[in-house]
Amino acid sequence: MAPVPPGIRFLTSFNRDQWYRAFTFILTFLLYTSFHLSRKPISIVKSELHKNCSVLSELFDGSSSGQPQSQGQSQGQGQGQGQSQGQGQGQGQSQSQGQGQSDCSWKPFDKSNYKQLLGAMDYSFLCAYAVGMYLSGIIGERLPIRLYLTVGMVTSGLFTCLFGLGYIYNIHSLSFYIFIQVANGLVQTSGWPSVVTCIGNWFGKGRRGLIMGVWNSHTSVGNILGSLIAGCWVSTNWGLSFIVPGTIIILMGLICFLFLIEHPNDLKSISSPSTGQTTTKLQKSWAGRNGQHKPQGWDTELLLPPVGVCVEGEASVCVPVQQLVVVKSDTEPSAISFMGALRIPGVVEFSLCLLFAKLVSYTFLFWLPMYITKAAHLDAKRAGDLSTLFDVGGIVGGILAGVVSDKLGKRASTCAVMLLLAAPTLYVFSMISELGLGPTIVMLLVCGGLVNGPYALITTAVSADLGTHKSLKGNARALSTVTAIIDGTGSVGAAVGPLLAGLLSAHGWQQVFYMLMTADFLALLVRTHLVCVCVCVSVCVCVCVCVC
Repeated sequence: MAPVPPGIRFLTSFNRDQWYRAFTFILTFLLYTSFHLSRKPISIVKSELHKNCSVLSELFDGSSSGQPQSQGQSQGQGQGQGQSQGQGQGQGQSQSQGQGQSDCSWKPFDKSNYKQLLGAMDYSFLCAYAVGMYLSGIIGERLPIRLYLTVGMVTSGLFTCLFGLGYIYNIHSLSFYIFIQVANGLVQTSGWPSVVTCIGNWFGKGRRGLIMGVWNSHTSVGNILGSLIAGCWVSTNWGLSFIVPGTIIILMGLICFLFLIEHPNDLKSISSPSTGQTTTKLQKSWAGRNGQHKPQGWDTELLLPPVGVCVEGEASVCVPVQQLVVVKSDTEPSAISFMGALRIPGVVEFSLCLLFAKLVSYTFLFWLPMYITKAAHLDAKRAGDLSTLFDVGGIVGGILAGVVSDKLGKRASTCAVMLLLAAPTLYVFSMISELGLGPTIVMLLVCGGLVNGPYALITTAVSADLGTHKSLKGNARALSTVTAIIDGTGSVGAAVGPLLAGLLSAHGWQQVFYMLMTADFLALLVRTHLVCVCVCVSVCVCVCVCVC
């Protein structure tokens, strides 16, 4: 008999529960990857919605001549060859600045306040996302997660495709794009509480930091894939930059409906065939203490066989008619209230810390390609590809934060150290990003790790820890609400950050980096309890410092 191949031996070493756990890990990873994949295109397309028309006009004039020419030759031949060049150098410049300004940009983003309009689109999505997140956790605990997540993904894909159809059908209404952003922000709130609840149900607290750190890389993977997919069509047909990601998230929503397992207890309905008939009878009903029939849930445990079955042994004994049940609790645990979740120790502090940390992360998410385009003078596709390095650093930073927090057992201290290092790193990035491609690549990786590390740790491992806090006495149904509160508060910062970036960038990109450094510093202060009682004052100081 031939020996069993080592690969097969390795695969058979895992039991059924381990396979289901790995399957849930991979599935939820891919599901939320598709969420971020559909959010990224707007940041790539921004530089296409408003172009540097004068540069494009120069490139067009140079290419239309057919070959490189000296200045004297181009002026001498312009009278007889080109209709646009034959009207004089001064008139040609006025046409490129006047007519070209409105032709090469996508209306209504062809005006001088285009940064404010683009910032308003970001703000509309993120503000709706922040408001909807507080409700999403409460709704998610009262509905089947699989169905709730499926509906959210399909509708989000439809709205993403609808944004891309604006290019195909030549729609130039700002209200059209704002409406899509608001609607998409609301439906995308179904994603995060649902997937965190699923992964928290399947994985305990052992090595949670490492597991969540690896799993949370879906955020960066989605951003990278979204940048690459959107970059394929951004310069030719930016509508496809939205339609393709929208189609992907719709398909993933259908996969979610077919395969997602919310909780390990859900597998009890497909137990072994030998006990299948008995299990089916037992799950139909059981006599409660008040005599009413209730569905058997997680809180009941049958001690004796069903009615009418005799136990064979030395003496034949028949079971009485009354079934004997151990009732661990009269009813399934009720979903925790909003105020009850806020009273869990650490929820408020980490929520406020995430507010400032997510402000920095999402400002990079929505404005980094635009900044690289202006600072490094690259086209939209190359800037989008280069911006993915920030997310590569974020993957490493999230995993590193999880490993260190597991080893030290101090997640708050891990976040504090990374936030402390992030602020000066952002300042260095703002100074050397214009010096060349090499320093920019290095600083993008470092900034991505330090900025996204605390963000990833708080939204995953910390949220799961607080959602299963000992004060809840085993009520795991609080996980979705706690996750929604923490991420919803963070989304407020995510909404404010890109909006401030759009306003401050009009006075120079340096002002944007000052705002980001201030936000990182405030996140550190909130986490160390120095300004927990005056967070509102801190927000005002942040805005005032940036404006000044």
